[in-house]
Amino acid sequence: MLNKLTITELSSKLRKKEISSTELVSACLNEIKKSDSKINAFLEVFEQDALKQAQEIDNKKDLKPLEGIPIAIKDLILVKDKKNTCGSKILENYIASYDATVIKNLKEAGMIILGKTNCDEFAMGSSTETSAFKKTVNPLDQTRVPGGSSGGSAAAVAANFVPVALGSDTGGSVRQPAAFCGIYGLKPTYGRVSRFGLGALASSFDTIGPMARSAEDCAWVFSVIAGSDTKDATCSTDAAPELIHHTFPQIKGLKIGLPKESLGKGINEEIKEKFDQALQKLEKLGAKIEEISLPHSKYALAVYYILMPAEASANLARYDGVRYGFSAHANSLIENYLETRSQGFGNEAKRRIILGTYTLSAGYYDAYYKKAQQVRTKVIEDYNKIFEKVDLLATPTTPTTAFKLGEKIDDPLAMYMGDILTVSANVAGVPAISIPCGFDKQKLPIGLQLTADHFEEMKLLQAAKAYEVLE
Repeated sequence: MLNKLTITELSSKLRKKEISSTELVSACLNEIKKSDSKINAFLEVFEQDALKQAQEIDNKKDLKPLEGIPIAIKDLILVKDKKNTCGSKILENYIASYDATVIKNLKEAGMIILGKTNCDEFAMGSSTETSAFKKTVNPLDQTRVPGGSSGGSAAAVAANFVPVALGSDTGGSVRQPAAFCGIYGLKPTYGRVSRFGLGALASSFDTIGPMARSAEDCAWVFSVIAGSDTKDATCSTDAAPELIHHTFPQIKGLKIGLPKESLGKGINEEIKEKFDQALQKLEKLGAKIEEISLPHSKYALAVYYILMPAEASANLARYDGVRYGFSAHANSLIENYLETRSQGFGNEAKRRIILGTYTLSAGYYDAYYKKAQQVRTKVIEDYNKIFEKVDLLATPTTPTTAFKLGEKIDDPLAMYMGDILTVSANVAGVPAISIPCGFDKQKLPIGLQLTADHFEEMKLLQAAKAYEVLE
């Protein structure tokens, strides 16, 4: 089946004219029509647009490396003239008036935007159950969640609807669903990929990253979306990395640190077992494993759940029922604000707005927000010091495998604890990747997470590719 092939395989076949883009897009659309009524990965599919673009590409003689390849986009990233709901009722009928920078880059590369995928409301969630529109299920076990907040993108790739998708990662929202669905998910360095056109959750944490069925496929897309952008003041001025033509050398001699804080209480025993086996495979590839310490990483989750709601509270203030999106049309301006936000936001969004507003309020700002920023600096310093000694860090991606639908939705603390292994990379702004490393006894996927120093995505992709080949 064409829709099961990797980008590398598809690109070769397209450029040799062994297959057409129309055939590839049709294969993906047929699979979506066949199965997405059960999976609920997509909020909208752009069938006619995709087929039209594919036909135009098929009339060309010479194709760019990614031209004609379909991709799915998390519904938090603006695609011009298409709905962008951010999974929220408050933006249910909002039509994007411009392309996000990453979408502009993908279009210039000739990739075909196949549709928008479901996500937790404003990326607030770890299960894709807080979406205002539908609940996405895990294609490997439809009684379980696909992870979140980029659960629709992960499910779309895992179900073979598309070879690759974009997600966003604020505290683990690319890596955690990638682990739950048995695919690869790359969170780039903060500022490596422009956030212009991304619905903001927490602006000092948000990143956009690819989700795919291979490390090399992540590299293909990352090399297109990364790079400088004057429309994002936090974006690095470095040029996009030339990863597409890289041969992915072996990782012999690479030093991989094992944070002793990462395998404590709460990590599933089967995950620990598969993680140990993954470390043995990395050693077999020539990597050197050594135990290290990140003493302040144990505070990263607390830091994140103070700073992230504070930033979310400020970012979501723009949804007031006046400028765009849903409006309750009440009798007075203040009533309109209150009714619009009360009816438009879901429970998790309201919870985080309230938490963030409290954190930023007079009398609590110094005790919570300021202190969390100080501890964040300590976490960053830990990472800076440790990457002077090692090349990569290795941990499990998640403390558990995919949990049952409804299991944690009414227990926010239990849901938040699922981020304990992923948030540190966001707090520090460093890149990380989730790699499939086996299954538990229930045949649920397990993820291995590798983390690198700022702008060292190449090392991550080298290690991931080498591990993938060994598998």
